Amino acid sequence: MIFKIMIIFFFVLILLFFKKFLKLYRNKKILKTKKVNSFNKKNLNKWMNLTKKERYNLFNNESIISFNKRKILLDEIRKEYKRISQENSERN
Repeated sequence: MIFKIMIIFFFVLILLFFKKFLKLYRNKKILKTKKVNSFNKKNLNKWMNLTKKERYNLFNNESIISFNKRKILLDEIRKEYKRISQENSERN
């Protein structure tokens, strides 16, 4: 009886260590990935060492980010224009 409980306990313990090991291994692998945040002259070599798919994904991410920035800026400009035009209409 005690022997069976010990075997089960060791088996569970081994599984937990294995799970922990896999999690650490995956984190190390993720940390080693080639990360290039943006494209410029300084990181041209890093950019060219990326695979075609990685470059494509980075380009899409940058495109989405810049699109969102432009959209926010455009909204701010519209609000400012409305505010200015309202002030001008009140003066007249």
